[in-house]
Amino acid sequence: MVTVPDFQKTLFEQIRERLPTDASFVHEIAELLGISYDSAYRRIRGEKALDIQDLYILADAYSISIDTLFKRHGNKIVFDYFTLEPDKLGLKEWLGLILSDTKKISQASEKKIIYAAKDPPVFHNFMIPELAAFKIFFWQKTLCNFPEFDEKMLRLDDADMEIINMGRQLLSVSNKIPTIEIWNEDTFNITLRQIEYYKVSGYFEKNDDILNLCDKLIKWVNHIRKQAECGFKYLYGEPAEGLENTFSMYENEVVLNDNTILVKSDGPTTVYLTFNTLSLLITQSAAFCENVDNYFNKLITKSNLISVSGAKERNRFFNKLLYTIEEFRKRME
Repeated sequence: MVTVPDFQKTLFEQIRERLPTDASFVHEIAELLGISYDSAYRRIRGEKALDIQDLYILADAYSISIDTLFKRHGNKIVFDYFTLEPDKLGLKEWLGLILSDTKKISQASEKKIIYAAKDPPVFHNFMIPELAAFKIFFWQKTLCNFPEFDEKMLRLDDADMEIINMGRQLLSVSNKIPTIEIWNEDTFNITLRQIEYYKVSGYFEKNDDILNLCDKLIKWVNHIRKQAECGFKYLYGEPAEGLENTFSMYENEVVLNDNTILVKSDGPTTVYLTFNTLSLLITQSAAFCENVDNYFNKLITKSNLISVSGAKERNRFFNKLLYTIEEFRKRME
């Protein structure tokens, strides 16, 4: 049976991990609970039990799952849940959530992201404005069924610049975080299928935009290829400068990835699961995160390294993608 000091100790350890290094731990607790420093110390040391209201206030303030504090063993895991829905969570709010989390990760002294990509990782979509414009429209019209897009046609020169700028900021921040990405051919090909679906459905207002997207896809693939070769990320159109060995890219030929993201940082490890392409389930369950971490380690051993030293596999992978785009472009003409 878990004693009161045990779960309080776990709670305060998790709070301490979430605080900036220059913050006063005791002051934060005292302020939140409206108590004296002495009373805060007694609770931190486990000499006085937290009541239900105190527990709720602290867990809510630092986004800590109360369920995990009791270290229950079993098949139940608590997730935070975010889904894009009309009148509930729009694309700007969704991007703002991801941007906020990404900034917190980038500020940690130790950090790493491992991304098993079924679709291109979201920040990649903002490398080139035209591709961002297509994805933004596709997400809102086709995936989320936002009613204001029901009768709307796609024009690449009519994008929401506020969303694109948020995406560019997300890209810039994420470029500074050491990342391992696991791709396969379908990770890329899904974008071609989306473009073709829009052509067949008559959603392009200008046919020239289709060929424009094909041209931009070639530039996009070549930029990702260059990043893989360098072993770091940098913004498209800028000099190839970055911190070496902060971007590793793998191709997996035997497993279809599922857009699972593992984040390791100074605080608790976090797993992001996507569903309906963009919606998120987020957990810091230690057992679940450890399971995902172990799975990723095994998946990487069964994958081909296509960054830095993996020149042969890298050329094979990206040359195939470029050939696929050229053939697709011919069909679209």
